[in-house]
Amino acid sequence: MAKEIEVKVLNIDLQYMENRLKEMGAKLIAIEDQKNFVIDSKDKYIERELNSYLRIRENKNLITDETNIYLTLKKNVSVKGSRKNIEITTRIEDIESMLSILKDLKYGVVAKGHKLRKSYLYENIRFDLDQWDEETYPYPYMEIEVHNEEDLEKAIELLNIDRKNISTKSIIELKEELKEPKNIH
Repeated sequence: MAKEIEVKVLNIDLQYMENRLKEMGAKLIAIEDQKNFVIDSKDKYIERELNSYLRIRENKNLITDETNIYLTLKKNVSVKGSRKNIEITTRIEDIESMLSILKDLKYGVVAKGHKLRKSYLYENIRFDLDQWDEETYPYPYMEIEVHNEEDLEKAIELLNIDRKNISTKSIIELKEELKEPKNIH
């Protein structure tokens, strides 16, 4: 079980941000091709009652060519200013078998997505440069993941990030926002 603090930085150019990370000495730790399956019941019990989401992620590391599959329950315990989560993760061997078990328990896939992620580490700060498939979320963003608020502030200052571009929303919430009609006056 891991605790994390994370934010998303929206409205960025991934190549520009990657160049900035390299310039400051951040180390490339992974390039991943990810397939994500969000699981819930028809009445959205996990989202509604637990303020959480259950995810199966098939993660292929394009540097090592190693593929791993993880089942994660991500519990949102946010407070103002950043998204705090408790992640409970276990490795699984077979997506189809896990989906079959979950189906028998009345859970199924409510969303699928494909993402390319490049991850950098600078001191204790993880920077994930994410690009989803067009259907899941068409705009690139960067996640900053830290273990304490001080490191989050340090990351924001190091990269001179405009705070109006910082979001604590999940990908599910960001995707829902795209469906909302814009107010035009």
